[in-house]
Amino acid sequence: MAKKLILSSVIAAGAALTSYVLIDENRRNEIKQKVKQVKESFNGNDTNLPIEEAGNPELDDIENSEMVAEGSQFGVQYYNEVKAEN
Repeated sequence: MAKKLILSSVIAAGAALTSYVLIDENRRNEIKQKVKQVKESFNGNDTNLPIEEAGNPELDDIENSEMVAEGSQFGVQYYNEVKAEN
């Protein structure tokens, strides 16, 4: 009996909190955007990846520049794999 009371109290508190957060239209739109981004990242449609820059040496990162200068193909292989999936 106590478990049911605690569970129903938690559910009621969650519903109240959700209602309070979703009252404001700006917050509601922000949450919709976040949910959309999460869905796209799970579907593999994440467009925020800097894939076009893969394998390019950064001028301020000496280690990366040396690795690319030595013939590292990691960036090229990664780019090809991602492009092949899309």
